[in-house]
Amino acid sequence: MATEYDVIVLGSGPGGYVAAIRCAQLGLKTAIVERENLGGICLNWGCIPTKAMLRSAEIFHYMQHAGDYGLVAQGIEADLSAIVKRSRGVAKQLNQGVTHLMKKNKIAVHMGEGRLTGPTALTVTSDKGEEQLTAKHLILATGARARDLPFAPADGKRVWTYRHAMTPTELPEKLLVIGSGAIGIEFASFYNDLGSEVTVVEMLDRIVPVEDADVSTFLEKCLKKQGITIMTGAGVEALKVSDSGIRATIKDKAGASTTSDYTHVIVAIGIVPNTENIGLEGHVEMDRGFIQIDPYGRTGAPGLWAIGDCTPGPWLAHKASHEGVTAAEAIAQELGNTEVHPHPLNRLAIPGCTYCHPQIASVGMTEAKAREAGHEVRVGNFPFIGNGKAIALGEAEGFIKTVFDASTGELLGAHMIGAEVTELIHGYTIGKVLETTEAELMHTVFPHPTLSEMMHESVLDAYGRALHF
Repeated sequence: MATEYDVIVLGSGPGGYVAAIRCAQLGLKTAIVERENLGGICLNWGCIPTKAMLRSAEIFHYMQHAGDYGLVAQGIEADLSAIVKRSRGVAKQLNQGVTHLMKKNKIAVHMGEGRLTGPTALTVTSDKGEEQLTAKHLILATGARARDLPFAPADGKRVWTYRHAMTPTELPEKLLVIGSGAIGIEFASFYNDLGSEVTVVEMLDRIVPVEDADVSTFLEKCLKKQGITIMTGAGVEALKVSDSGIRATIKDKAGASTTSDYTHVIVAIGIVPNTENIGLEGHVEMDRGFIQIDPYGRTGAPGLWAIGDCTPGPWLAHKASHEGVTAAEAIAQELGNTEVHPHPLNRLAIPGCTYCHPQIASVGMTEAKAREAGHEVRVGNFPFIGNGKAIALGEAEGFIKTVFDASTGELLGAHMIGAEVTELIHGYTIGKVLETTEAELMHTVFPHPTLSEMMHESVLDAYGRALHF
């Protein structure tokens, strides 16, 4: 006999477990189904453990440059196994935290492989056998996985995905990174800081291509200065993998092909949604494997919802979590709760962060996208070198750029590159959610001395009023 719930969530990543918690908070009998680790990819193999590794690389970088701060540090070296051990420890701690949250919120956890037998029913298969679950509503939060190169699938030895790159048994001597999105650039930065010779190949005409063009240009200069080789407008034509290394044939932007040897390669060319073999056939509309949804997470099948990386992008953990809350509240509303008022997702108010060195953060439209959308724009730009706190930190590389609608003053977008900008972008994100204009931002008092003052100065600069540059 099937176990019945109000809501079942398939997948326990940052979208799934948050959706389950919100459902439970709203008084719904809730279950979550997970085939591997509570917390999903983000907590166990993605966002969090990679940041632990990047933090180790950052500290190592500062120790190597101790003299810049009037300090003496000798005999500095990186212990790769210890870095990996610390990262896995962080992941384990967070996994245990999600386990605690499930118990605290009285959410039933079913470990096993879930497959739909109908829009709101599924079979969970584990080493203990099969169990049948049904619900009034079911949320798909199955996430995604790294996309393989068709001619050189990841083997975990020489050809790596992000998952292999997080548990290396040796430091690559010569590393080829294919793809310059957030994942590719973060690992390029990490391994370069630890001493690998790194080459990044990007098939488009600039690295981090979803970012503002000025950010891409600045980052490329910074990475080249750090010793990373950047090849844009280039493509990998072939990889010949052996026990001793990899021979890569790369066509550059001029159309010339060259062959070079590397010890390892990281493939970071996008993701594939985990939507096959889970019983979706005939239930939902798909586009390249991604489940199509409305702004609240509804699919075309009554009672069946979807959130996170198995749906259209941006494919970010915080977007998945927000979608999880929205879907949970919309479900509660459909089940008769008159006190919840879910809001549709505004994709232009979702910030993006890349934790390379220097960091990147952005929200809203790039300058080019704003112009393409028909806006007349006012653009402000303020450099880190004009900020006292940045100079005192020894982090004077970077800038903050703001884009406004010239006629209304609406904040269309903000783009940052430099130290700790991932901790600043929320200010502009709140501004967008509040539908602020330049006037409110200009009238806001920013504390001194802080990096956040550059946010104020960038707004002022868009209107010819910058004070410190």
